[in-house]
Amino acid sequence: QVQLVESGGGLVQPGGSLRLSCAASGIIFRVYNMGWYRQAPGKQRELVATMPSTDSTIYSGSVKGRFTISRDNAKNTVYLQMDSLKPEDTAVYYCKATLGIREYWGQGTQVTVSS
Repeated sequence: QVQLVESGGGLVQPGGSLRLSCAASGIIFRVYNMGWYRQAPGKQRELVATMPSTDSTIYSGSVKGRFTISRDNAKNTVYLQMDSLKPEDTAVYYCKATLGIREYWGQGTQVTVSS
């Protein structure tokens, strides 16, 4: 059974930082493309960052330079370090694992940026 479990969300002030984690089980983690997506109220789910391998990363324009995706294959975990947070970063953040036509999603973790 595949499970992706996100953690690390919460309430933070503008300009603050959060680090999200996504622990995977039931998959051969190191071969999967891991990514972070987010969905704000009333909006479609959008890509935040993805890491096809340990040597490459892709970011959306809205978070590039502020967010950093990383992975630890030994711990089957992908991270999202979020710095200089803005109110518009408020959303539910989801972890996704992809390999070919296979894709798995986590349950999401709420991030709220507000003063």
